[in-house]
Amino acid sequence: MSGAADQGSPASHPTPNPDAPPLRLLVLGGTTEASALVAGLARKPEVAVTLSLAGRTAAPRPEPVSTRIGGFGGAEGLARWLSENGIEAVIDATHPFAARISANAAAACRAVAVPLLAVRRPAWEREPGDDWIAAANVPDCLDALGTAPRTVFLTIGRQELAAFARAPQHAYVVRTIEPVGDALPVPNLVTVSARGPFTLADEIRFMREARIEVLVTKNSGGAATYPKIEAARRLGLPVVIVARPALPDVPAVADAAGALPWLRARRTERGTV
Repeated sequence: MSGAADQGSPASHPTPNPDAPPLRLLVLGGTTEASALVAGLARKPEVAVTLSLAGRTAAPRPEPVSTRIGGFGGAEGLARWLSENGIEAVIDATHPFAARISANAAAACRAVAVPLLAVRRPAWEREPGDDWIAAANVPDCLDALGTAPRTVFLTIGRQELAAFARAPQHAYVVRTIEPVGDALPVPNLVTVSARGPFTLADEIRFMREARIEVLVTKNSGGAATYPKIEAARRLGLPVVIVARPALPDVPAVADAAGALPWLRARRTERGTV
């Protein structure tokens, strides 16, 4: 994980002023951590939250805070939006593979001197019995799959499916939240639209019924989709696992709860009793 967040303590931070206006916070979301964070903050009148979603999911889950959907126009556009909307703090709780968004957030917050915290769930670690094949990125997965036809379970999202069109000899079973459409033009394709969390029993049953021979996934971390990793272990299946991209070195915590002391510190910086 990147630099540790300032957790704060009663000794190091005075009590926030109860009469101060709400802290204007932007949460960059789209993850279970972001949902957990805004659900808790929605009940706190001392924080005025805006949740931003990239818009890649057509029907995102409704959240109990003000929500905007769509990009900002890069780092410059985000910096301008932060200034125009009086944002006093930003929490980047995007997906671990949303490297461009995280880079834009770091650059924008530096430009307008707005404090930034990242919520970064720990990556999955190899366990005894795991047969992992590391891939630096999605295109590298093709070499790991080899040339002999196999039944491949793809759980990498819709955006990068096209890379596998260069290996049309495989039979692909693709699970995504959004419909695949024409993103992967291969002759043998089965698509499944589903949203986690998934249970271990369901994953084992699914992989058996689909006659999966290899799983391809990103090292997203978190509990919601980990059962597919455990199912592959139980079934003795290899897993081609894509390493996380490099992310900006900013203060970071592992979960939504870890962000709360950081927010409290931001409030005390702007006024105390």
